This record gives sequence, structure tokens and C-alpha cells, in this order.
Amino acid sequence: MKLPLHVRILIGMGAGVLWALLSSYMGWSRFNLDWIDPFGKIFINLLKLTAVPLVLFSIITGVAGMGEVRRLGKLGIRTLLLYLITTVMAVSIGLALVNLIQPGAWGHDTERLANRVDYELWVQSTPGVDKPLDGLCVSCEPANRSLRDSLAEVRGTAVPNDWSKAGEELVKGKGGSGPLQFLVDLVPGNIFSALAEMQMLQVIFFAILFGVMLLLVKPEHGGPVNAVMNGLNEVFMKLVDVIMLAAPWFVFALMTGVVARMAGDNPASVLELFKGLAGYALTVVLGLAIILFVIYPLLMSLLMRRNVYMHFLRAMSPAQLLAFSTSSSAATLPATIRCVEENIGVSKATASFVLPVGATVNMDGTSLLQAVAVVFLAQLHMVDLSFAQQLTIVLTATLASIGAAAIPSAGLMLMVVVLASLGLDPAWVAIIFTIDRPLDMMRTVVNVTGDAVVCSVVAHSQGEKLFQDPEKLRAA
Repeated sequence: MKLPLHVRILIGMGAGVLWALLSSYMGWSRFNLDWIDPFGKIFINLLKLTAVPLVLFSIITGVAGMGEVRRLGKLGIRTLLLYLITTVMAVSIGLALVNLIQPGAWGHDTERLANRVDYELWVQSTPGVDKPLDGLCVSCEPANRSLRDSLAEVRGTAVPNDWSKAGEELVKGKGGSGPLQFLVDLVPGNIFSALAEMQMLQVIFFAILFGVMLLLVKPEHGGPVNAVMNGLNEVFMKLVDVIMLAAPWFVFALMTGVVARMAGDNPASVLELFKGLAGYALTVVLGLAIILFVIYPLLMSLLMRRNVYMHFLRAMSPAQLLAFSTSSSAATLPATIRCVEENIGVSKATASFVLPVGATVNMDGTSLLQAVAVVFLAQLHMVDLSFAQQLTIVLTATLASIGAAAIPSAGLMLMVVVLASLGLDPAWVAIIFTIDRPLDMMRTVVNVTGDAVVCSVVAHSQGEKLFQDPEKLRAA
């Protein structure tokens, strides 16, 4: 019997960690970096290759597909506004928790310092990344130069003589932009440059603008363009499927390389890494629980003026169980529609519009995880994110969630986008990939539940009578 893809990926991750531990103990880290890690880098490049076009074409087709919004009027506006509100709230909760708990600081400071120096070496060797995100040069300090040199030798990265001087100039050149610079940075001067440099906020801005223009032009002009955009979106979705077929082998190489770089020939460093991962997992689970058991009940109670959340959970339990087992909002969509219509009482007209839109643009659980993961990875590498940079995470994760495919591990693609847009190493996704599958199952439950919550609230605002059949609720 052929094992499911997610099981094979888990086996690949486990084998990569075990091999990296054995290699660390045996002193084979150099071999791993020379002969195994390159395949992990190929995997990251393939993800970056698909991530930007996938977000671009998904957002264009998603916005252009909202032609019904103009005809449905208030229904479309209410739906999109509620989806935007819940997504922003989810990202904000994630940022608040990860800054409060600080799971990335749970490991030993010595290991985090090594991670920081390794990050600066990556910055130095990566075209298009001018300086560390916080503008500091920790490896320039005399006390850290021996650590820098040893890590540079492991990475095979040259350390130029003027690195210290360059680091000092980076610190001096930090800051200096006006208060509205973020608006200037949002609008691309050249979309091709934005695509090449993975300036995701600019790409998303262009995609939304392009999609809206497709809605405004005449159908005979916009129709062929829309068909091309849909076709390209399907092609890149298929490319993701093909790449993921080889994911178990790529993940093995990725895990081996990441652990080898972080641990070197010291197995104890790996244990410190997993200590931080435990804190990360707890932070994500806590955030998802707050959304599911605090935010959604409050939202329904305030907007529906009824305390019906327990009835709602019983009505949605079949779809939630399916979401947990499949990790796919798209695969769960038929069950979600059935539960909302039959158990809650939402009309077919409302459910058939609100829920498919939600499966495309509403990713509360995924957006929360992106916020937690990016800040956790920054903490793990001693990168201090400013409020403005964390606001960028909110914007990028919220807007890019529109283009997140409703398939298992879609968050991986979105994570690459968010990390690259901030100037952080996309290869860091391998660190959280170790425990991504169980978290993916839980965040999909939140995604599907959020779609149904918004659908119920919108239906109530339309005057529909909900929760009128207690027999069906008991049967559910």
C-alpha cells in the first residue's frame, strides 16, 4: 500500500533529523553541507519559483472572480469586510502571543548567537539583501570574530577584510525614512523588478489593482485575459503538486542541511533547537485556541445578538473533523456547505457565495501561524523586529493569505513569501517544517470554522432564520 504524501514527508523529516544528529556526532557536517544540503537549496528555490507567481495569479483570479460582488451588493461587502477583520485579528493575536511568550528565546543564548552570526553570513552572501533586518552587525564585535570565522568556514563563505567596516556603516545608515515611506514602498515602480526581488507587498498591490481593472473593463476585453490568468494559476498549482511529490527527499536534504549549519559537530545544539520548537508549537496552539473559543464566539454573539456558539460547534463538527484529517479547506468545502445549509439553516444562495470565497481568501489559522513563525524564527536568530517590521508581517500575511492555495502545506509557500519579503532566509522554513503537519491539521480546522462563522453572521444579517431545527443539531 502506497503511503500518503504527508506520511512520507514526516518520514523524510524524521530521517533528516536522525541523520543530522548522527552526522553531528560523527563529525560529518562538512559532508552534509557539500553533498546533501544543495538539494535542500534546490527545494527552496523551487518553492520561491512557484510562490511569487502563485500569489500573483491567485489574487488576480480571486479578485476578478468577485464580479458577483457588484451584483450582490451588501452581501459581498459584508463578506469581504468580515473576512478581512477576522484575518487581521488572527495575525494580531499571533504577534501578541509570540512577543509575550518569546519561544525563540527558550534556547541557550550561545546557540542563538551562533544562529545570528550565521544569518549575517547569509546576508553577506545573498544578492539583493543589503543588510541584516535590524541593521546590526553582531559578528563585527571582536568577541564574536572567532565564531564568525569558524561558521564561515563551515558554510564555505568568505569573510572579507572590510566586513567590520561595512557593518559599522550599516548601523550608521539605519533609519532616516519619512512617516509615509511605507506607502511609497507599497506601490511598485516596476512590477518586473518587484517580482524578481520578491517585494511581496508590491506584488500583492499590483495583483489586487490588476484584478479590479479586470472587473471594470468590458467582458469581451477582460474575459480572455481572465481566462489566461486562470490558466496560469492552474499551471502553477499543478507545479506545486509535482514539486510536492519529491518533497520527502527534498525535506530530508533540507533538514540535514539546516541542522548541520545550526549544530555543526555539536549534537547538544540540536536539543536546544527542539526546545525552542516546543515553545513555538505551544504558542501556535494557544493562538488557535483563542481564535476558536474566544474570538469566534464573541464575534457571533456581538453580531447575531445570540449565544449560539455551542450549537454552531455541534453543527460544524463533521466538517471540522474532515478538515483535521485532510488539512485542506478545498477538500472540506462540500462538507462545510452541507453542514452550514442543513445543520445551521443558511440558504443555498448565501452559502454558495460566502463559503467558496472564504476557502480562497480567508485563512485565519494560516495567517496566525505565519505571524508566530516569522517572529519565532527571528527570535531564534537574535533578530530584533521593530513594530514597523511586524506591521509588515501583518500586511503581508493578511494580503498573501488571499493567494494561499486551499491545499495541505499551503502555509509553506506563504512562509517563503513572508520571509523573503522581510529579507530573512527562506531556508528557515525547514526549522518549523519538523512539526508543521500536526499544526497544519489544527489551523485548517480554524480556517474552515472561520469560513462558517462569517457565513452564519452574513446570513443572519440578511434576515435568514438560523438554528431553528434542534433535531438536526443533536444528530450532528
